[in-house]
Amino acid sequence: PILLKLTVLEQGDSGWIIMANSPDREACPRCNRISHSRHSRYVRTLKDLPAFGVPVSLKVRVNRFRCRNLGCAIRFFSAALRGVAEVRGRRTSRADVITQVIGYSLGGRPGERLIARLGLPVSDDTILRRLKKSSKTKNNGAEVVGLDEWAKRKGLNYGTIVVDLERRTVIDVMDEA
Repeated sequence: PILLKLTVLEQGDSGWIIMANSPDREACPRCNRISHSRHSRYVRTLKDLPAFGVPVSLKVRVNRFRCRNLGCAIRFFSAALRGVAEVRGRRTSRADVITQVIGYSLGGRPGERLIARLGLPVSDDTILRRLKKSSKTKNNGAEVVGLDEWAKRKGLNYGTIVVDLERRTVIDVMDEA
């Protein structure tokens, strides 16, 4: 399946800008009826993986469709960017995976510094939020658990990470005030 149609590729002041269009038809999320009836469009900007250390922005013209099924409760819906980005995500799925991997290995601040040097600036809070989000989906009966505490700010802010040592995944990242 075609995910996006590339329309423009240009180098701007802040890096590469890729413009693309979403597909011309989409299935209604409620009744699964394919709609060709476009209602409107909007532009969604996503950060993608850098090219040679230069930031890349993906500007996708997303179509909104009408559901022509009279029995369906949904009248209008937007094209889902499956395989490209999450529903309200600001980064592509590829960039999210890199953020998550670096977050697992380095944590917040060191991960933020490394990702910025790679050309994909992400804050330490975003890295930790990504780890928390992924940990909620994989919490299914850990038997061997590891705990680690660290000081975010010496003497003031502390945090705890809970890890499933058998699966080598993060279960939870807890902030303590």
